[in-house]
Amino acid sequence: MKNTTGEWILMLLITGICIPLIGAYWIQFVEGEFPCPLCLLQRLAMLGVAIGAMMNLRFGVRTSHYAVTLFSALFGAAVSTRQILLHIMPGDSGYGSAVFGWHLYTWGLVIFMATIAVVGLMMLFEKQFELGAVTTPRPMTKPVMAVFALVILLTAANIASTFLMCGLAPCPDGPENYLLLSN
Repeated sequence: MKNTTGEWILMLLITGICIPLIGAYWIQFVEGEFPCPLCLLQRLAMLGVAIGAMMNLRFGVRTSHYAVTLFSALFGAAVSTRQILLHIMPGDSGYGSAVFGWHLYTWGLVIFMATIAVVGLMMLFEKQFELGAVTTPRPMTKPVMAVFALVILLTAANIASTFLMCGLAPCPDGPENYLLLSN
């Protein structure tokens, strides 16, 4: 089965969301910077964006799947904006180190806004919403399976690292260690 242009765009969107998540894990595990609660919410929103796009790939294009992606991106943009506004005062060095001059939460806002733009453009192509389209799960090609596996791996890593860092309690504002590994 050959992938359509729309499917390739969705796979690129998913991959584009996974790249900053991989970078965030690099900063967390290799450079030793722990994510704050707002950072964790942004990661969750990025995974929501990916899951909405994955639903379109697996179950066919639906406005409800695009809505999952859009609402996740809007939530992520709101959280990113909140974190930017917390560190906007002159002299505030922000939370965490900068990547190419911007903090991860600033990159998050750019990524969420780009996601909203891409999904908006995708929704302009109305032919994909024709009635009578297949509603059963579609066969998955190897590229689709690869991006699905990547998102599943990143989701599992997010669950495990957040649990180790916070346990079942609310996450600390400025985490400095893994709560469940420090005892």
